[in-house]
Amino acid sequence: MITRQRLAVGACALLAALTAGIALPAGAVAGEPTGDAAPKVDLVLDVSGSMRARDIDGQTRMAAAKQAFNEVLDATPEEVQLGIRTLGANYPGDDRKTGCKDTEQLYPVGPLDRTEAKTAVATLAPTGWTPIGPALLKAADDLEGGEGSRRIVLISDGEDTCAPLDPCEVAREIAAKGIGLTIDTLGLVPNTKLRQQLSCIAEATGGTYTSIEHTDELTDKVNQLVDRAADPVVTPVAVDGADACAQAPTLKSGLYTDREEFGQHRWYRVDVPAGFELRASVSVAADRQVNRDYGVSLRAVTASGREIVRGESTGSGRTDVMSAGLRYPKSESEDDDDSDSKPAAEAVCLQVANSFSAASGVKTTPGLPLELTVDVVDAPDTSSDVASFGLGRGWWLLGALVLTGFLAGVLWGWVSRWRVAVWRTN
Repeated sequence: MITRQRLAVGACALLAALTAGIALPAGAVAGEPTGDAAPKVDLVLDVSGSMRARDIDGQTRMAAAKQAFNEVLDATPEEVQLGIRTLGANYPGDDRKTGCKDTEQLYPVGPLDRTEAKTAVATLAPTGWTPIGPALLKAADDLEGGEGSRRIVLISDGEDTCAPLDPCEVAREIAAKGIGLTIDTLGLVPNTKLRQQLSCIAEATGGTYTSIEHTDELTDKVNQLVDRAADPVVTPVAVDGADACAQAPTLKSGLYTDREEFGQHRWYRVDVPAGFELRASVSVAADRQVNRDYGVSLRAVTASGREIVRGESTGSGRTDVMSAGLRYPKSESEDDDDSDSKPAAEAVCLQVANSFSAASGVKTTPGLPLELTVDVVDAPDTSSDVASFGLGRGWWLLGALVLTGFLAGVLWGWVSRWRVAVWRTN
């Protein structure tokens, strides 16, 4: 049975760090988790003058950050190599050129000596400018080398003061290097402009932005991000989708990345054996300013071009990642009962399309970052396990609820009539 289902793909961390697509031979397989190399995290802390403000749980922003850092350092997993970089910690003057160079590595990325790191953090005092862009460039250099996950956690209470070096463009430049580095941002002030800038930085590398108003929130979020760095890394495989189904590369279960031009269609091919189910999801990131009203669709079609299932998602505002998904169970035919014959797998073509359009003056190349997940798994034993009127196993629950409601209604009606009869008799 064919069903249409939209999958929420939450946690899909997009790699905006795509270079030109690399064509893979038929049967491309996505990379395996690479959890052996030590994960690296660089905590980048804003120590500019505005951190003196006393508006976080009755203490200064700097004091709250120090308290959170001490707790984070105590909880950092042994396998994580952690470093601390500051921005605006040393130069108190008014010379902009000097202030925009004020970033240093307070504690080098490597095996953690908790006492030494805490001592270094204790010496910090709010001082100067807010050179976010230069600090991010240096932090990326701090994390060079190795195969493990790499993550920058930026904590700031103000916008960058070193334009025209736009920190959002810096993040995109870091992503374009293709080194798989993620930048997460935390804002200590609920400010619209700060939120926009920090969100843009995070989205450029598939990271997250969080607004922080309390010390415990800061501690919990930084701990979460450090722990996440220790999770095994699945490296997506770059694949070059085709303009038509016939020329599409054949993919197996795994995670893939590509680039898709505005309004373009990209085709990929998956072999689905009888008795198996194809599950696929796609996310396309708007890594630059786009016009309103757009969408993303993922279609599965036969080799002859007949659509068998579709998933789609639309948006009307500034949604930076659009995701869609589908499921297609390949039922076993009657001939499959013959154990001596093995039916050929069905070639299913996946078409990814988008309706994004570039805003005025925005470059249309390279294409938008695209991430495609493909999974071919054993199909459920019966079609009812897959879907019944789009409800899946929920169909049985709905049926049970309807029957229960009917019986309850009959019982209540009988009891009501009996009570009325007794009342009339009395």
